[in-house]
Amino acid sequence: MTDDSVDRPVTVLVNLPGDYIGVHRLADRFPSVRFVDVDPGHPIDPDVHGEVLVTRAAAAENLADLLDRGVRWVHCTGHGVDGLPLELVGGRVLTCARGTMATPIAEWVVAMILTVSKRLPGSWVDGPPKHWFLDRLTALEDATVALIGFGSINRAVSHRLAPFGCRLVATRRGQAGVDDPAVEVVPDAFAAVSGADHVVIGVPATPGTNHLFDDDLFAAMKPGGHLVNVARGSIVDQAALRRALDSGQVGVASLDVCEPEPLPEGHWLYTHPGVRLSPHVSWCSPGAVEDLREDFSDNLERWLDGRALKGVVDVEAGY
Repeated sequence: MTDDSVDRPVTVLVNLPGDYIGVHRLADRFPSVRFVDVDPGHPIDPDVHGEVLVTRAAAAENLADLLDRGVRWVHCTGHGVDGLPLELVGGRVLTCARGTMATPIAEWVVAMILTVSKRLPGSWVDGPPKHWFLDRLTALEDATVALIGFGSINRAVSHRLAPFGCRLVATRRGQAGVDDPAVEVVPDAFAAVSGADHVVIGVPATPGTNHLFDDDLFAAMKPGGHLVNVARGSIVDQAALRRALDSGQVGVASLDVCEPEPLPEGHWLYTHPGVRLSPHVSWCSPGAVEDLREDFSDNLERWLDGRALKGVVDVEAGY
């Protein structure tokens, strides 16, 4: 905040359906801050102005109008901001909940990898099996896991997989190194997937990553490999994925995201035997909503104190 605004009350515009993360519960913690509800789908009262806007990663009908009401900082309650019309944000500060949900998402990834390795629930029986004592199970020890992108989510994945004895390879923008000695950086996605038993997508959705996983990249995968996507559905060309699954080039696809969301009834992803689909819930945990609220609360405190905000988005890069 600037010096001339210190004595003025700060107004936070809450542009959330039903205030689902409970921003108004912060009123007692910040008695000098006004929290004003602005319904995402309705016209805005002419008297509404505020310096801070809390919103979802979605284009609310009144977003452009809201941004012109004195907003200098926009906070997105999600990890990704690809649903926001970033061109409207302009030079305003934009933050997101980057890293807040990394732990539950990483746990979901590990669970999916384990179910494929141990053939669950396929190895369960509800009657006398054809064979006792023998099944086609694989191990995580010495398995190769490719981490496509090494942001907060795949970093959390690597920390949880390293104790299993996996070989971990990762791609990073600009070939930057990693601070995890258990992870090897490889030149690109083709190099990462070529020998991987499991491939975990953790890159942001940008024009450059749209349909990153296409026929060519699937063809470069180890035959029968396992694809895990907890990023965005747009990163995978779903028609190409279907071809790869049907041919056996991809053995299993564990998807927490798809395109579009919600997925319409009758879509092939619901019924394909090689697909394990969940409705974008990998981020869920008992304290998820409170964690999102605390993430914003911490940043609001930083804003009021004039300190650097966390989770700042590079608007030009899109994440």
